[in-house]
Amino acid sequence: MTDPAEHLTPNGRHLLDRRHFLGKSATALGSIALTQLLGAEGLLAAERPLIDPARPYAPRLPHHPAKAMNVLVVFCAGAVSQLETWDYKPELIKQDGKPLVGGPAVTFQGPAGNLARPQYTFRQRGQTGKWVSDMIPHLAELTDEIAFIHSLTSKSNTHGPAENVLSTGFVQDGFPSMGGWVTYALGSENRDLPAFVSIPDPRGVPQASVNNWGPGFLPAEFQGTPFSASEPIRHLTPPPTITGSRDQAARSLLQRMNARHLEKNPGDGKLAARIASYELAARMQLSVPEIGDLSTEPAHLLKRYGADDPSNPTKAAYARNCILARRLIERGVRFVQLFNGAYASAGKLNWDGHSALKEQYDVHAGILDQPTAALIRDMRERGLLENTLVVWCTEFGRMPMFQKGAKGRDHNPDGFTCWLTGAGVKPGVSHGVTDELGRRAVQDIHPLYDFNATILHLLGIDHERLTFFHNGIERRLTNVEGNVIQEVLA
Repeated sequence: MTDPAEHLTPNGRHLLDRRHFLGKSATALGSIALTQLLGAEGLLAAERPLIDPARPYAPRLPHHPAKAMNVLVVFCAGAVSQLETWDYKPELIKQDGKPLVGGPAVTFQGPAGNLARPQYTFRQRGQTGKWVSDMIPHLAELTDEIAFIHSLTSKSNTHGPAENVLSTGFVQDGFPSMGGWVTYALGSENRDLPAFVSIPDPRGVPQASVNNWGPGFLPAEFQGTPFSASEPIRHLTPPPTITGSRDQAARSLLQRMNARHLEKNPGDGKLAARIASYELAARMQLSVPEIGDLSTEPAHLLKRYGADDPSNPTKAAYARNCILARRLIERGVRFVQLFNGAYASAGKLNWDGHSALKEQYDVHAGILDQPTAALIRDMRERGLLENTLVVWCTEFGRMPMFQKGAKGRDHNPDGFTCWLTGAGVKPGVSHGVTDELGRRAVQDIHPLYDFNATILHLLGIDHERLTFFHNGIERRLTNVEGNVIQEVLA
């Protein structure tokens, strides 16, 4: 009779020996314990989420207790001027019309003109007395609930690359968006809707387009699904010639065939992931039309958002997108990205106010202000802000001087404002300072890596431990940088 042990490796034969087996077991158990301790302290080189290809969107535990379960990002494309909104500079009013002493002769788009005062009046708001612009009166009323970060900086002063930096952490294309990283880390609490939804502005997509919601080198299932209240998901609805019973029968047959094939190929993770994707699409055929049907919203709520405004159809369309965003958050969608502003268009379709800032901002503020403020109030009243982090952001700021021969401001990546409110955020805080004219961050300076690290932290994610191995490098949303901005945390 053949000895089975003769087919084993030398190490395998050692394990048949009781003394060797017990000795190796003791070492192995010690290694497991050491790994657990190092992991708990965050000292391991990398820690990737364990993802079942057949259930890629299953909820996963965070690194530490999370303050927020969901994120809503309001992304104002085109670079909103901090000097017309949140960052009050009385010295700029005093020096209106004067040249900037020692300032640059040429900025991003051409020769620099003289300093220009804010184009809107600022007033003190709420219990904090923070100065906020009349350009956004509805949002200004929420000042006491917001944590402002006035000292952010970006690595680019060009719209597309700067959107990349804000959304992906890198200037170059090809990197995962923040929503992709979050859903890769945490999955989703809703099995019938995408884990990550991106809602484009009614006027079009932003400058960096799909980079803002793309998966980069992460698995494709972690990309965002773009749709809006007026633009449904493409190719989701079956053609009218296919009845519900025929569609169900075809899906049942396909499910049986897939199951048989998977039994024959149990290790095929790509097949399991593809099946999971098709099954989600089938469930979305029922869930997405329902969630996008705003006819169930009461008339008073539509009016509150401005979704019934006949005088401003763009505002009404954006307001309906705001309601859609709230409905997605209500149903447990992990990451919702809501855009205000589209692609580069000399400031006509977004916040890129180079030549006629006041004239254009009157239009854009009228679209942004009431619906966004109504969205935050509505979420607060429904208790959604207890578990949802709301982020307001833009890719960079604006210069304190006008461009020569124009009535607008050039790009400024060296000091601008974004803000947070909701779960885990300290309300009524203004953190960081720009200089007296609002040109550069001078105190508590934070690159956008810090902003993104803080968002991940509130979701229970350690930005240094969330990695993906790509082209020989453990990649992170925050590259090799990033510090949590503790001053804005509750």
